[in-house]
Amino acid sequence: MEKMKNMRQIAGIGACLLFMLPLRTEQTGTPLQDAFSKSYTAEASGKYDDAIKALSSVCDDGSYECSLRLGWLSYEAKDYVKSIAYYQKAIDAKPYAIEARFGIVKPESALLKWDDVLGQYMEILKIDPQNTKANYWTGCIYYNRKDYKKAISYFEKVVNLYPFDYDSSIMLGWSYLNDGRSSDAKVMFGKVLLISPGDTSATGGLKKLN
Repeated sequence: MEKMKNMRQIAGIGACLLFMLPLRTEQTGTPLQDAFSKSYTAEASGKYDDAIKALSSVCDDGSYECSLRLGWLSYEAKDYVKSIAYYQKAIDAKPYAIEARFGIVKPESALLKWDDVLGQYMEILKIDPQNTKANYWTGCIYYNRKDYKKAISYFEKVVNLYPFDYDSSIMLGWSYLNDGRSSDAKVMFGKVLLISPGDTSATGGLKKLN
């Protein structure tokens, strides 16, 4: 029975692939696809200006895909202002997509626009409240602002989802310590030492508790 089930699954996958083949054939070779291909080739050689030109010449100003790609290429070219503008166009085109919001935080971070970065993470968490990346980095921003109670609330969300994650666990431990929750900090640093035996950050935290 198990063998027959596996065979049916393989046959189903094969049927899906066959169904997709004509679509792939019809969609290749368009000017836009050629422009994207040229942009990837230029990017691989570090020629970001050429990659941007290849896309800019054919892209629709309201295209999500073009705006997202141009946002990334402008970031790679260290033109952070343009990068933000392109990413914003992508966000405007698809407000419920989170990838463009994760994209825009890169140039915003490079320009030290931390309020804007935090705003993007908040928007992401409205769309996807359990998003571990957004929760973690929001926690880091609040930690750096010494708002440890808020930092704890975000790190705890990540640790509840990934109890054996090093980064969120160590940050939660230090947040507890700085918030005066010594017993919680001790427990968390102990858990970190299970993840990373001899970890200097965890052992340093424990020394502060003694």
